[in-house]
Amino acid sequence: MGEPLRVAGRAVHELLDKQKVRLARELVSGFVAEIPFYRELPAEELSDDIFRITEENLRLVSRLFRERRLPRPEELEPSCASAARRAQEGVPLEAILAAYHLGAGRVWDLVTTDARPEEVSDALAAGRLMLGYTEAVTTAVCAAYQQERESMVSQDQHARHAAITALLSGETQAGAGIRLAARYLVLAVTLDAHPDERFGAVAGRRKLHRVRDAVQRHAAEPVLSLLEPAGGLILVPDLDWCAAAALVAAMAEAAGVEVRAAAEVAAPEGVAAAARLAQEVLDVVHLFHHPAGLYRLADVLLEYQLTRPSEAMSGLATLLDPLTDNPDLLQTLTVYLETGLDRRRTAERLHVHPNTVDYRLRRAVTLTGLDPVDPAQLQSIGAALAARRVTNRPGPLPDSAA
Repeated sequence: MGEPLRVAGRAVHELLDKQKVRLARELVSGFVAEIPFYRELPAEELSDDIFRITEENLRLVSRLFRERRLPRPEELEPSCASAARRAQEGVPLEAILAAYHLGAGRVWDLVTTDARPEEVSDALAAGRLMLGYTEAVTTAVCAAYQQERESMVSQDQHARHAAITALLSGETQAGAGIRLAARYLVLAVTLDAHPDERFGAVAGRRKLHRVRDAVQRHAAEPVLSLLEPAGGLILVPDLDWCAAAALVAAMAEAAGVEVRAAAEVAAPEGVAAAARLAQEVLDVVHLFHHPAGLYRLADVLLEYQLTRPSEAMSGLATLLDPLTDNPDLLQTLTVYLETGLDRRRTAERLHVHPNTVDYRLRRAVTLTGLDPVDPAQLQSIGAALAARRVTNRPGPLPDSAA
């Protein structure tokens, strides 16, 4: 340790020691005047906690000037503890860093204002020490702040996870920090894979982050969710069915992929049953290859019923067995129903002439005895096609007619 730094004819540390209380008050006033967020802090916090940590830092800088060295990690612990408290209070990190830089600038002004020519070397040494101190303290403060924020997020996530787990178990009591809503939009969702996900898991996590942000923007209270990159369950508090379609559209836009969702609205005591039903409806949506979008039970009543255990299921599925050895006929009949009995659109999708469609339909009627022109038989054909999907009987590939 060399001689103490001297500027304006006196030791720099003595100058700071003598003026640290007054300078601390001036700095706190400067924080309020120049950093907008500090104006929102209570007066008692400014005069107590903020003043004390400011004075503590001035005392540390004085010691560094006296001993001509950089701060040790343990000497930065008060600043780290203060940063953690500010994180708990929601003070932005940029406001905290602005305060440290403002303080360092004021100290530098105080030290060098009356420097004499022969004291240039000491003034420069003091400047290097201030830069080193500022780098060390802001690095430590950032780390402490981030660690506290991550801890808070982890605790919040744990509380939300506990709440949704309880609701899915039929309980209506949330854990600490979670207030249950009067009702929830219960969403079972699937998210298509983003093209970037083929390069690694990071893209999937980013997709989930975007989706969660999009959902939270539609809710005034914290959203509860159990999500993976492929989808999962979301409980949106106090959101009704009318707003659900816009929410799903926002999720798809944020994710950059197609989203399929099934939803029900339920009070906390009904969340478990609503979640089961929503998942069953979503399973039906995928089984029958419905397009992306939002669904509820009313949208898939026939398909849903056909997926329930029934003695009639196998009988329905066998109605079209005569076409099993004629995949072109079965495919044409399937597309014909999907296009609303439009022979020209059917021909376009199959890339054949409309006359070919007519021929194949006549052959299908001959083999099965079921004519789609007859409304009663049309219902049987639709039910038979659905039953074949449910029972995995041989048939055209879902995308073969696209």
